[in-house]
Amino acid sequence: MYVDSLLMDKRKRSPEEWSKILEEHLTQIGFFQHERLIHLIVTVTFALMTLISMIASVTICMPLLLALSLLFLVLLVPYIFHYYTLENEVQKMYTQYDEIRKRI
Repeated sequence: MYVDSLLMDKRKRSPEEWSKILEEHLTQIGFFQHERLIHLIVTVTFALMTLISMIASVTICMPLLLALSLLFLVLLVPYIFHYYTLENEVQKMYTQYDEIRKRI
């Protein structure tokens, strides 16, 4: 949002100012990429645990395993939505990065 407001601002900035903005933006992109990686690992882990527990509940026919599968599924859905949001934000930051580079 901050970078969007800078890009929409009609005030003339020097290439040095844009370079500082770009440097800070690259730092923020790095933070988002790291968080995105961590959430990808967590999401894949929960997906695998959900799949394994579902397969086990079908083959062993234990109601408790089915309940565990449902609990994993309840956790998996928000993780997927959160990862989707992170991915979209990083893609938006890449677009902002390109726009800042044009202004330098």
